[in-house]
Amino acid sequence: MGIVEKIIKLKRERNAIILAHNYQLPEVQDIADFVGDSLGLSIQAAGTDAQVIVFCGVHFMAETAKILSPRKTVLIPDMNAGCPMADMINADQLREMKAEHPNATVLCYVNTTAEVKAQCDLCCTSANAVSIVKDVMKENKEVIFVPDKYLADYVSTETGCDLIVWKGYCPTHAKILPEHILLQKELHPGAVVLAHPECTPGVRMLADKVISTEGMCWYANEMKDKEFIVATEVGILHRMRRDNPDKSFYPASDMAICPNMKLTTLEKVLWALDGMNNEITLPRETIAKAKKCIQRMLLYRV
Repeated sequence: MGIVEKIIKLKRERNAIILAHNYQLPEVQDIADFVGDSLGLSIQAAGTDAQVIVFCGVHFMAETAKILSPRKTVLIPDMNAGCPMADMINADQLREMKAEHPNATVLCYVNTTAEVKAQCDLCCTSANAVSIVKDVMKENKEVIFVPDKYLADYVSTETGCDLIVWKGYCPTHAKILPEHILLQKELHPGAVVLAHPECTPGVRMLADKVISTEGMCWYANEMKDKEFIVATEVGILHRMRRDNPDKSFYPASDMAICPNMKLTTLEKVLWALDGMNNEITLPRETIAKAKKCIQRMLLYRV
């Protein structure tokens, strides 16, 4: 019996569901029940009758799944799969920031740890950050935004709102430079440039569309364009090519690889399921507070 067959057998025995983020290795995406962005996957899993969730992603994503499905067992194939941006701020640092701005609404990107979410008023995704800030600013002109300074810059540009910003960023998206986009445009002059909001301002300025990972997949599926330059982590190209075999997709930069996203392998998925290893556990109080933060976000989610 091959490794894929063993995973399928164990998944059935454990009443498990496998989630894979868009940036995972192709073979991991191919064995998943759902492939998508972190919040969307957690919502999908919560709506199933599966008792076990295997989250092939990074640590904060598995935490989000646990927050939305506290009665389910959530496993992560590799405990070392962290998110550098999420780890750039902790709860103590956020508490200090809140003390300096006691009247501010605290908004966090979903790419944060559970303990940070528990300190926030609400979350946002890269897809709904602009709409959330617009609405929040109607009631409070003072908004703390953590941890991504580049997403905050994009939101400020789109809304005209000034935010109190933490200086975190995604190292993988920061590797994509304007010169990479210009080179790809030279090589593929008819291609549409799609850039993630986590990219730097210089890259976003060269994009035809600034859009989330799920937005990129939707856009590629629905639009008539045949060529795309994709400025985000290269793992998403597997899904885009699989869903659109008649279209061409080019990475903005071959260096845009998140090493933590590549830690998950089929062997580790099998190991997690076989021994029910690497379970995500969170304090009840943290789950309760973080869940409120996420639930408020869902009112705005697009």
